Amino acid sequence: MATSPPSPPYLRRTGGTHRHPHWWQRRWVRYAALSTLLALSGLVILALVRRQTGTEGFLVGLGLAVLPVPWLTAAFRWLDRVEPGPWRNLVFAFAWGACAAALIAIVANSFATRWIATSTADPASADTLGATVIAPVVEESAKAAAVLLVFLFRRRDFTGIVDGVVIAGVTATGFAFTENILYLGTAFGTDQLTGDRGIASVTAATFFVRIVLSPFAHPLFTVLTGIGFGVAALSAERQHLRRVLLPLGGLLLAMGMHALWNGSATFGRYGFFAVYGSFMVPAFGLVTWLAVWTRQRELRIVRTELPAYVLAGWLGPAEPLALGSMRARRMARDHARHHHGRPAAREVARYEAYATSLAFLRRRGRAGKAGADFVVRERELLDELWKRRGVARPALEYASRAFVPAPVYWAAPYGYPPTVPRPVQPVYNPYRS
Repeated sequence: MATSPPSPPYLRRTGGTHRHPHWWQRRWVRYAALSTLLALSGLVILALVRRQTGTEGFLVGLGLAVLPVPWLTAAFRWLDRVEPGPWRNLVFAFAWGACAAALIAIVANSFATRWIATSTADPASADTLGATVIAPVVEESAKAAAVLLVFLFRRRDFTGIVDGVVIAGVTATGFAFTENILYLGTAFGTDQLTGDRGIASVTAATFFVRIVLSPFAHPLFTVLTGIGFGVAALSAERQHLRRVLLPLGGLLLAMGMHALWNGSATFGRYGFFAVYGSFMVPAFGLVTWLAVWTRQRELRIVRTELPAYVLAGWLGPAEPLALGSMRARRMARDHARHHHGRPAAREVARYEAYATSLAFLRRRGRAGKAGADFVVRERELLDELWKRRGVARPALEYASRAFVPAPVYWAAPYGYPPTVPRPVQPVYNPYRS
């Protein structure tokens, strides 16, 4: 018996009719409110930065700060290629980091530093305390808010460590973009007053430290928070304590690393380079290795879990291994584009994404970590695959012949009603209602 997708939570049956949602429960209202919040934050942060740097300094800072953004974003997008999340999540994360988180950080840091300076009558100590204690707590908390929002309200798009790393990294990239505009613009203004030019200028030194040496600093800090949320997403829903403590632990690690980085300037003449070489670079290498290893693990999950759907007749014999190879996926899209045009290539890409989500869902189901909507979600994914099998299956079979050995799975005969394999799923037949 087919199971219908559940109604949205705001719909309730009363006498056989649906009660209309309140205006604040409508999706477009929430989107409009969030967009307005981010837009207002962007306008305020723009005014604050421009007032501090001047128009010319702002333009110089903007031109230099934007340089690392494309390749950092591309790196996180590459990491997310196995099960790509929707663009709207990445746009939200970047906008939150560049606008809302940056505004919170500027206002809170300035207020706290001034309060400490007034209370202690020691501006120098207040600046040091603000940089090493206040800034890490405020900034990492503000950036973590974006990860938390996606985790809570886009739960279907947040299924593991890679999702946490990507959302956290893109958020931190946006935050660093705005912060770099401020630092580089201020440095340019200082050079205008002192007359310094070229390599000896403050602008050149700031550019070298922030854009050349450490463009990954803010993403590295916040990625630790993202890893905590990612591991929590892999936990069973009943493990409430684990799902709270893991993100909190990641956030505390991010704050600690941020504090160490900011405090490196107080460790003596070579403190910055000592922290950079002995701590930041190894940490960056370790987190990068973890992210790439997790990406490869996701591909192995695809190859391991999807054969069950081959046996049930949902997928073709060649598909699990082809879907478990990024090169084969790309070749399948290219094949569809060459023979049927760009719309067909987009359909193959969607098929690949849905199949990957299905493999992850089955993995969570077998581990007993799937949510209450497991059956409904699986049916939705299988329906999406079934609608696109006509264009996707030939393309994936073509790609499998070029990149992976021919699989030896038994598949149900063509036309045989597919069923969802036991034991973690009930039987679903698309030919029955």
